[in-house]
Amino acid sequence: MCAAGRRWGRRQRVLLWGVLLAAWEAAWGQLRYSVPEEMPKGSFVGDVAKDLGLQHLELGDRGVRILDKGRTQYFGLHGKTGHLVTAERIDREQLCRLVEQCVLRCELIVEAEMKFYAIEVEIKDINDNAPSFREAEKDLRLSETTAPGSRFPLPDAHDPDSGQNSLQSYELSGDEHFSLAVQTGPGGDQRPELVLAKALDREEAAFHELVLRASDGGEPSRTGTARIRVTVLDANDNAPVFSQAEYTVRVPEDVPVGSVLVTVTATDADEGPNGHVKYSFHKISDRASKLLYLDYATGEITIRNELDFEEFSSYELEVQARDGGELSDTAEVVITVTDVNDNVPKISVRSALNEISEDAPPGTVVALLHVQDRDSGANGEVRCSLDRAVPFRLEKSLEGYYRVVTARELDREQESEYNVTVRAADGGRPSLQSSRVLCLRVLDVNDNAPVFSQERYSARLSENNVAGALVLRVRATDSDWGENARVRYRLGEGGVRGWPLSSYVSVQAETGALYALRSFDYEEVREVGLWVWAEDGGSPALSSNVSVRLVIVDENDNAPQVLYPPAAGAALSGSVWAGVELAARSSEAGALVAKVVAVDADAGQNAWLSYELAKATEPGLFRVGLHSGEVRTARSPLARDASRQSLVVLVKDHGRPALSATATLSVVLAESVAELLAERGSAARAEAEAGAGEAGGSLTRWLVLAVAAVSCLFLAFLLLLLALRLRRWRRSQQQLLAAGSGALRGVPATHFVGIDGVRAFLHSYSHDVSLTADSRKSHLRFSADSCCDTLPARPPPDEPAPLLGDEEPAGAQQADPAPLPVSGGSR
Repeated sequence: MCAAGRRWGRRQRVLLWGVLLAAWEAAWGQLRYSVPEEMPKGSFVGDVAKDLGLQHLELGDRGVRILDKGRTQYFGLHGKTGHLVTAERIDREQLCRLVEQCVLRCELIVEAEMKFYAIEVEIKDINDNAPSFREAEKDLRLSETTAPGSRFPLPDAHDPDSGQNSLQSYELSGDEHFSLAVQTGPGGDQRPELVLAKALDREEAAFHELVLRASDGGEPSRTGTARIRVTVLDANDNAPVFSQAEYTVRVPEDVPVGSVLVTVTATDADEGPNGHVKYSFHKISDRASKLLYLDYATGEITIRNELDFEEFSSYELEVQARDGGELSDTAEVVITVTDVNDNVPKISVRSALNEISEDAPPGTVVALLHVQDRDSGANGEVRCSLDRAVPFRLEKSLEGYYRVVTARELDREQESEYNVTVRAADGGRPSLQSSRVLCLRVLDVNDNAPVFSQERYSARLSENNVAGALVLRVRATDSDWGENARVRYRLGEGGVRGWPLSSYVSVQAETGALYALRSFDYEEVREVGLWVWAEDGGSPALSSNVSVRLVIVDENDNAPQVLYPPAAGAALSGSVWAGVELAARSSEAGALVAKVVAVDADAGQNAWLSYELAKATEPGLFRVGLHSGEVRTARSPLARDASRQSLVVLVKDHGRPALSATATLSVVLAESVAELLAERGSAARAEAEAGAGEAGGSLTRWLVLAVAAVSCLFLAFLLLLLALRLRRWRRSQQQLLAAGSGALRGVPATHFVGIDGVRAFLHSYSHDVSLTADSRKSHLRFSADSCCDTLPARPPPDEPAPLLGDEEPAGAQQADPAPLPVSGGSR
């Protein structure tokens, strides 16, 4: 840890000197930094932006970037700080192997100013490499007659670091017979040599183990080692000597052929051919020579044929060891053969079952066995047992007979098949064992009901779905087997809004797939709860159920419905609305004129409404609140503004795609109600005259046809037609009032006031009207209080309609659980 701290301190000092040097050289048109090698990616090199006077915000605008002159990009420019950072980990030894000073060059390009600056980064060496030997081990063979002072070259060490971090010294550790001498080569390199300081004696030490250590000058210092093994050679002045005068070995009679019984060992202190020992039989019987084999090189005695205790119980022989100088030694070998337990117990199956029902009671006999061993005494005593934990046990009946019976109830779902291993062991040492495997298959009984993979299911289904759409899949598994594990699905009893549940959804009996049989409407049904039953094919059948919750997801399938202003008439489109509002010419900017009230039958985001002014007679005179629908003056009315203003307000929801409706407002610029009524009357007369003109044209065509008839009849017919047209016009005005009341169904009639066809919505704004004989004294006051922006789309949803939980007829196996709720709403 201390060494790592010192290394980090050196890196910080190098960085500090690099920053100071860069500040001095920036004035000369180039930047120079230094950074230690092996710094991680993104390490700070220098503050280029500060040294060149570039603002951080200008780096991206001016197109400042770094270009390396080599193939690899080693440096980069931090876009936010303007610092020069490393883009890759830099290894000085890899880049500048034979160069004392390692310098990398790059250029900083300022594209906006068409300038570039040369940057030099010196890579400082750190002590990250230890000295290493190309030959980690070296063997030297020296004669014991070698004169002291003799020199022998040793392997050189190599350190890729430079300067003080490179190789500095060698040292030798070993014994007093050798010393180390270091010679300096022509290039200044160090060459270690081994010097014999003391005469060698092989009888004293045949081998000398030395360690050559090379060290560098880094902090901390790194070292590398090489092992030097010196072998001392000698002449033949010693005879072979066995390690033992007599070798005794006891072997069992069943030892395998080819086994090594004993290894005789003789050593000779001489070296070379004089110390090479060969073995041979010196004295051996004919029977033993047929059974035993001696390896002349290793001294191993192995078996050629099988041993038999009843034929020969021991063998005695002599072995000779001879070296290359004809010197020899002998040793006696005694091999004793011992008797072993060579007969295994034998297990015979007298009777056995292949299949057993899982509901078989404990104690049911599965197999009858007979066990015997040909050995006598303790070797012939047999003990039987069952292998591993199985639901069976052994019962001894007669001499040598055993019964295998069930120990507890079986469960096929946990284990469908048993391989019962019966083991028999005798009393010999080592004990001999034999085994017999009984295969037993467990027959299934329908004792498990289907189990659903989830405790409850839920799915989301968009409204207006296609009939027959897949909603979800329920899955139940039965741990039984065969027909008992075959699962079929069915719907539980229930209903939705008075209709049978089966008319809305269905479940596929084999796969458990739940399908929607009709298209759902979120405004009518928002949630459906049902039960799905799973029943197996056993006899009797077992079943289970699970609850399924089907949530209907709203889609934007309803356009906004404008409640105010009311509809202009039955002949017009349902999305076009009309009304007349009063705006004082003296009103200030921001004065409230009217409020468009709309609702959307959808829910959530699909019901969020926004208002905007689509069309106006005077575009800059009025504005509409985006979320409130309030129509206010954008400026004060001018004298040149027309008295009758027509506004078309677009109401949009936030669905995808968005749906919209329009509301048409007629605003009369007047200072009093009298002026409003006068304007309204003139408009009515204009409409009446236009209608009369059309009727006159039609009568003219009829008169051309009837002029030849009677002129008096024409006059009467004209009067009658005028009376009918006038009556029809008055009736259309009454229908207009009735249609406006129907459009605001559910809104109290007290929220409206009508003056000759002019209607105002008073739910959100209260109007106090005071009329006098003099219209100039009449006034209309708006209350400052306001209510909500929109009206609710519909009354609250109906109470959840529960599924029909009728009881099943008598004799049914199982009743459905309590019905799940079905929530919905009416438009």
